[in-house]
Amino acid sequence: MSLPEFRNEPGTNFEDSTRRDLMRRALADVRLHLGTEFSLIIGAERKKGGGTFTSINPANPNEVVAVGQLATPSQVSEAVETASQGFHLWRQIPPEEKMALFLKAAGILRRRRFEAAAWLVFEVGKNWAEADGEVAGAIDELEYVAREILRYAEGKPTTVHASEVSFYRYVPLGVVIVISPWNFPLVTSMGMALGAIGAGNSVILKPSSDSLVSAYLFHEVMEEAGLPPGVLNVVTGQGRAIGDALVDHPKTRMIAFTGSKEVGCRIYERAAKVWPGQHWLKRVIAEMGGKNAIVVDDEGDVKAAVAAAVVAGYGYQGQNCSACSRLVVTRNVYHEVVEAFTEQVRSLKLGPGEENFPIGPVINARAMESILSYIRIGKSEGKLMCGGERGDGPGFYIQPTVIADVDQHARVAQEEIFGPVVSVVPAEDFEDALQIANGTEYGLTGAVFTRNPAKIARAWATVVCGNLWINRKCSGGEIGVTPFGGFNMSGTDAKLGGPDYLLYFLQPTVVSIKYG
Repeated sequence: MSLPEFRNEPGTNFEDSTRRDLMRRALADVRLHLGTEFSLIIGAERKKGGGTFTSINPANPNEVVAVGQLATPSQVSEAVETASQGFHLWRQIPPEEKMALFLKAAGILRRRRFEAAAWLVFEVGKNWAEADGEVAGAIDELEYVAREILRYAEGKPTTVHASEVSFYRYVPLGVVIVISPWNFPLVTSMGMALGAIGAGNSVILKPSSDSLVSAYLFHEVMEEAGLPPGVLNVVTGQGRAIGDALVDHPKTRMIAFTGSKEVGCRIYERAAKVWPGQHWLKRVIAEMGGKNAIVVDDEGDVKAAVAAAVVAGYGYQGQNCSACSRLVVTRNVYHEVVEAFTEQVRSLKLGPGEENFPIGPVINARAMESILSYIRIGKSEGKLMCGGERGDGPGFYIQPTVIADVDQHARVAQEEIFGPVVSVVPAEDFEDALQIANGTEYGLTGAVFTRNPAKIARAWATVVCGNLWINRKCSGGEIGVTPFGGFNMSGTDAKLGGPDYLLYFLQPTVVSIKYG
């Protein structure tokens, strides 16, 4: 069976008054449902936990967006057992039926596109374009993985033998724990979970406590499309207790995680232990942080580079693992770039995503204090060009901040800040700039602006990162076009949205038949 070639879902043009009205209507409708209490989803059952917690609107911390359940240890065990049963059912479903279910789910999410975007605006502080782009990416994942299901179902050919015929096929693993982040709560949780489910596994999804609703919307979409109970379960809770219990369980087969380096390393370490009753070594996907650089060369387009750095550095308040947090500039254009960059950053306006301001709040009070502490450090390590303070209003706003004349070894040039702060680092020449770009423990994304073909080739051969862009910003990858994942302490580089992704959730098996 063949499908039309995959094409990315286009973004919504909010210059169109009809689409603006649809978004405003969705925001008004979602506002009526703020404060909804969500249950644990274990198989076909909805359950209360041992207590509750809330997620709040970062633009208005007094506004509760959703109420979640604190799962108990016994409920965690129940979820794993239920997912194990769901796996044994789901793995037997023909690939054509799985594919059709994914395509149906894509249609359902298209229908709910503005609603899904509106929830992202309220719960994680995105503006309209950022929220809509995330939903479009989630639709892409359903469409892309639907096609991958059929491709992997075909297996691989083996070498011809005189007296045997061998069949090389892929089989699923079992129960996969998906631990998703708050910054892309829909597209990232769906990407990891759909890779697992598309490969024939079952999933327990543990969303961030700051972003509950997207996990439940995802479940509603898959349930409406016909996904059997137990294949996608949702378990919520705060702190390490829930995550550790899911990772440690002997029936857990794999963990797919996106989040901080510290948590990712801890999961990797815990997953290495073999518990009583565990009959396998657990697999781990750990997609972690970044300290991404945009390099601007003497022979680069300064205007384009500055515009790209503003979008990549401050889009979604810099709370993007692929955000530009370092702008590395060669000496001959350094002052020109710093002046133009600072001028554009000063013009960025802060306000709630509901009103579609370009810069919104950071996710919570803890993040705000951490970012402000890094700004204080940066003031002692470089020259504050603009920003550096809290923004106005009740939300967790931080002024877009530029710190120039930063040494490549400074803390603000080495440590992930995860906020609207960009450090500008001078480089002697292009070779020095590439060395600086490589000079952190991370290796997620990067960008290089130069018109010189030899320098482009040099950057391609030299820069150590999972995704390198030439003459464009270092953020904003697309499913299928720019599969995404990083090197070194940025993670295991599983390349979400790429042709190898489902392999992480599969194991090959070979059956040989002797006939001569």
